[in-house]
Amino acid sequence: MAATVPECLELQLLEVEMLLSMFPKRGEITLDEDAVPSVQRYLRNAGGALPPQLEYRIAVDVGEAKVKVDLQVLLPHMYPQVPPQLFARSDALHRQQQLQLNTRLASHISSLDSGDLCVCEAVQWVKDNSLPYLEDSRISSECASKEVRAKETLHRMWIYSHHIYRQELRKKIFDCAKKLNLTGFCLTGKPGVICVEGLQEKCEEFWRVIRYPNWKHISCKHVENIETEGSVDNIRLFHGFEDLQFQAHGDYGLRNDYHMDLGQFLEFLKQHQSGHIFQILFGVEGKLSDK
Repeated sequence: MAATVPECLELQLLEVEMLLSMFPKRGEITLDEDAVPSVQRYLRNAGGALPPQLEYRIAVDVGEAKVKVDLQVLLPHMYPQVPPQLFARSDALHRQQQLQLNTRLASHISSLDSGDLCVCEAVQWVKDNSLPYLEDSRISSECASKEVRAKETLHRMWIYSHHIYRQELRKKIFDCAKKLNLTGFCLTGKPGVICVEGLQEKCEEFWRVIRYPNWKHISCKHVENIETEGSVDNIRLFHGFEDLQFQAHGDYGLRNDYHMDLGQFLEFLKQHQSGHIFQILFGVEGKLSDK
């Protein structure tokens, strides 16, 4: 003879009472304070509306390290005549390991005799079987972390312009570099040179921003990509974004038309392990004058 809803609900309350005795500490079982009373009210007056389905969470300690795996439980009104909805989750599990764990849990529960209470059995199964998935997840995390470190790349762009004078343009350059966490410098005057270094997508965004809408006399002369196993911050050549203004040469009678001292600029590049860039920018080998 098939069980009725009230009979199933009475069994569910008995199981909850048993679980509360097994997990008496605060936080081990999370259960809405009105969940059990609403079922009890229904059982006293079975002709009324069905109560909400019993739903609770059990924190299961796994392994010697006592890693927490939460078993989330939702009981249909006809449980244990029909299977419960169970889901095990943990912050220590990756999505793939969590999926595999729950697939095996569901398979185990379906192998039990129909009509038997099985949440206690599910708790024990999670306790006994979660550790291999937690270890796989830890190993995957370590491998992924090493892979990310191995692939971190510093992008450095060397940009040449016929001249950089206008105050609003210089402000745009400095504001954009700061916003994108780029280091490097801007050499003001004639010629103008900009270097930015940081993550590739940030450098490329900087390049798009400063070229827009119509900066004609500007080109990216050279790009460097340097891989590192640590943070790109460890291999930057510049600690901030510098404003370079060297002594000017000549006066051509035109406002702002002055040439920067390229000897001083070459010395600056060599101080930052970038002396080879001089020839790339200007087409001639840089030589420091004897003093």
